[in-house]
Amino acid sequence: MVSRAMVTEAASPRAIFAEHERWRWPETVFWLAALSVVYLFPEYLTLASQVVISGLFALSLDLLLGYTGMASLGHAAFFGLGAYTAGLLGKHGWHEPLSGLVVAGLVAGAVGLVCSLVIARLQSIALLMVTLGIGVMLHEGANQAQSLTGGDDGLQGVDIAPVLGLFDWDIFGRTAFLYALAIAFLCFLAARRLVHSPFGLSLRGIKENTKRVPSLGIKVRSRVIAIFTISAALAGVAGGLLAQTTQFVGLEVLSFDRSAGVLIMLVLGGAGTLYGAFVGAALFMIAKDFLSASDPVYWYFWIGLLLCVVVAFGKGGVVGVTTRAWAAIFRRGGAK
Repeated sequence: MVSRAMVTEAASPRAIFAEHERWRWPETVFWLAALSVVYLFPEYLTLASQVVISGLFALSLDLLLGYTGMASLGHAAFFGLGAYTAGLLGKHGWHEPLSGLVVAGLVAGAVGLVCSLVIARLQSIALLMVTLGIGVMLHEGANQAQSLTGGDDGLQGVDIAPVLGLFDWDIFGRTAFLYALAIAFLCFLAARRLVHSPFGLSLRGIKENTKRVPSLGIKVRSRVIAIFTISAALAGVAGGLLAQTTQFVGLEVLSFDRSAGVLIMLVLGGAGTLYGAFVGAALFMIAKDFLSASDPVYWYFWIGLLLCVVVAFGKGGVVGVTTRAWAAIFRRGGAK
């Protein structure tokens, strides 16, 4: 017989959260596959670095859109802030990369905190317009401050020291890829821990029904401010990674195209899954690289077509379709 203590333990909140947080073998395979790019595709490490950085940027948006239900059309504002912060530090004497990333994340997070005080009061179209406005203002501000940012010419002369004082930046992009992958993995672990915590559960409650969750004692405004700040900080780290690995910051890091692109990545991969951010980034960046080479004029048409197909027939993006297919195979195997 099953004792009452065993039933209580199995049904306890701590046991439930522990089960959701448990690391599963497909996750190990995913990250080992990402690491294997160094050996399998050494000639594409520069593109792979961009994929990882874009995936981390999409991950920051996933915390808002996928788990809290907050869409943003100006998330590139925080990506760009992180990029310019890390770039300016590298140009003016602060060459150590890890501490530069921390500062980039803190600056983006601080601005995100200030913005969240207004954004936490908004929903739907008003939220989209305000986030879009923030992105447009920062883009124009960076364009006007040419003496600081370089304007259309970009921020040049960024000098980044070897990682940990040991690993030089090579022309093949090996150090840049491994550095970006390591930072992205650490940020992913933090995000994974967050969404599988009681705080993450409260975010899902806000997404499902904002009006009813206060009856459970959840302070919606404080939760929204917290997650928006965290999301902005992660976006800043992603931007800082881009500045450090390329040692250049262009004005496009603050552009609307950057905000729209990361939203497309998240939809393609699957919002609310964490892994969808990296899968969508890989799909978008590889498709962009291939299509722009084969059809330089109309390549965005094919990206739009791909997006329409995924939205119409692939609920939950690539990760959602794969998860359902995998579950169906296991059910059929169990039935046999």
